[in-house]
Amino acid sequence: RNLEAIRYFMENGGTFTVNTGRSIPMSLHNILGIVPHNAPLLLYNGSAAYDETTGQLTRYAPLDLDPGTVLSFLQERFPALNVEVQALDAHYLMRKDAGWEDYCENNGCPWKYAEPDKIPGPFIKFSFYGEFRENTVASMYQATEEELRQFDEMTEFMVERYGDKIEIFRACARIADIHAKGASKLNSARQLQRDLEKKILVCVGDAENDLTMLEGADYAFCPSDGTVADRFPNVCPCAEGAVADVIYEQIPAILENRA
Repeated sequence: RNLEAIRYFMENGGTFTVNTGRSIPMSLHNILGIVPHNAPLLLYNGSAAYDETTGQLTRYAPLDLDPGTVLSFLQERFPALNVEVQALDAHYLMRKDAGWEDYCENNGCPWKYAEPDKIPGPFIKFSFYGEFRENTVASMYQATEEELRQFDEMTEFMVERYGDKIEIFRACARIADIHAKGASKLNSARQLQRDLEKKILVCVGDAENDLTMLEGADYAFCPSDGTVADRFPNVCPCAEGAVADVIYEQIPAILENRA
């Protein structure tokens, strides 16, 4: 239902893209070639824009940190957490982790092990993960008190030491994403809107890392089963076609009111 609605939207003059925390390697499995879009994809939580037609980044915000120094230090500083780099060709880890390998395989994401100074650039995003209890992201939403303490300690340390150079997004209880200062889903969406000279920004999101985008959009909607559903006008649950609800029901009303 969503895919049909997106095609209808684009055929009738709308511009559609996906704004996600996923990397290019992970998007190959569930976005590229699957979800219709007629604008660059916004990936890595807004840290990069990717044109599928050319296979090139049209824009990216590199982290102003030396990966060879910082990543090794952080892995030693927080040994209970996994430090993963999401590069353009694959996801990289520095130490052996069978659970991480299984997670990447299950999500169709190429993975490799490498020392930080051997990971190909640009240096756009890295993440802290907790223990992989299963091969989907679902278990990352569940955390013990000790795990929450570890992530709180890590977040406090990162802000204190690198706060002038980074943004931290807590995607869920046991995942934290690190990006360049100023990078966000909202900033990337607004930049794309300016580039394409579009008048109205309508966004749909369901989780904590969508908050800046939803709060800053001209119109924002959340599936009724989203984790931030209490903060925005609701459409149907995700599995019933929330994007289609916005296209078929909400956007016509928006356009009518603005006529």
